[in-house]
Amino acid sequence: MADEMEWTAAAVNGRSLLSNMAPSTASLEDFHNYILVTGANSGLGYSICCRLIDEFLRTRPSSHSLRLIITTRDKTKSHDTIAKLKDHIFRTRRHHKIHEKSPLVAKIYLQAEQVELCNLRSVQNLAKKLLHALPKLDTIILNAGLGGFAGVDWALATWTILTNFPRSVTYPTFKLNQVGQVTGPQETISSASAGERQPELGTVFCSNVFGHYMLVHGIAPLLSNSTATPGRVVWIGTLEAYPSDFSTSDIQGLKSSSAYESSKRLTDVLALSSSLASTQPFVRKFLPPPRDHRPPKQYVTHPGICATNIVPLHWILVYLMTAVFYLARWVGSPWHTVASYKGACAPVWVALASQEELDGLEENEGAGKWGSGINVQGEERATRTEVQGWGIGGTVGDNVGLPKRKRPREVEDLTEEEREQFELLGRECWESMERLREEWEGLLGDDD
Repeated sequence: MADEMEWTAAAVNGRSLLSNMAPSTASLEDFHNYILVTGANSGLGYSICCRLIDEFLRTRPSSHSLRLIITTRDKTKSHDTIAKLKDHIFRTRRHHKIHEKSPLVAKIYLQAEQVELCNLRSVQNLAKKLLHALPKLDTIILNAGLGGFAGVDWALATWTILTNFPRSVTYPTFKLNQVGQVTGPQETISSASAGERQPELGTVFCSNVFGHYMLVHGIAPLLSNSTATPGRVVWIGTLEAYPSDFSTSDIQGLKSSSAYESSKRLTDVLALSSSLASTQPFVRKFLPPPRDHRPPKQYVTHPGICATNIVPLHWILVYLMTAVFYLARWVGSPWHTVASYKGACAPVWVALASQEELDGLEENEGAGKWGSGINVQGEERATRTEVQGWGIGGTVGDNVGLPKRKRPREVEDLTEEEREQFELLGRECWESMERLREEWEGLLGDDD
């Protein structure tokens, strides 16, 4: 089966081909960079994969290699995505005039896997498969997810765009959300028990946060095996992660009319508090630290504002939305990347930057949320993004004087009290997530 094979990109007679390569035929020493991207078949996930390939070819010496592991929900999507990435490698090689026999091109390996993040048994099975198939994992980019949106309040959208542009399309308030969506029954060890009722799992929460959380914990040994640099867990967040949309009493967002924003606020809190001393009793259970080198590091990024299909729209409205996003950029919005390839800038930079650079930035400015910013000319770059309750880097005063156009709605300068509350919130969220993980691992058992 195509999805069960490992693939290597090669150049033959000027054409890019994908050829079967059994795992036993290649030395593990040839595979230096192992990166996994979830939700890779379209939108931001696919663009992240393309940009990883491009940046790898542009910046890495010929002695390096890239094994890019993609996940999709089914085999057809996996096959189609591999084919598209094959074509992308060919076009990139031609555009940059890379010789068809370049050893670097021949060292891009593509591997497809399937996982349904709202099916915890599927997540568990993928983790077990990867543990047996890979020697290590340098980076996992947690991109897959759901919006849970039902549509748009067009009257409110029209009014806010006319009266508060471009902020209204940077921090929108007119999206309509579905409330109380839950996953289907999970395949647990007690599934056959008569009258057995499982705990509810929110669909958006499970897809955006908990499914990824379970996957990362399951492959923690692979991340710990990345010895040259700490393994990296790169969460994908959003500009719309508002504190007002999240409550620890409803951590799954089941009662919330903003389940997507709730899940992304939780993502911010988990990632930014993961290195704090107060959260370590729980973080160390989630990602057990290796004995002889640094434990994996967690980062949070966002793509800016991209024109994707996360909100269901008619194709004519998609074109209109894209035009409005470009207009927002032209009048000064620093976040309207519009194209998902430009939105992939920050996640890919965090994945490929040297550990010395990332550590130096955090040492000087604190742990922060990295976003894909852009200027009027369409030049993108990774830039720090303010998080309410945390600021730019978790230091009181670090967000003083930021331009209003770069700040979330109704945000004020960070105070000491807000910083302390954020740390308490981080500990509470980590404790809740670990409790939930342990509960579901007990329910799932081991299917071997």
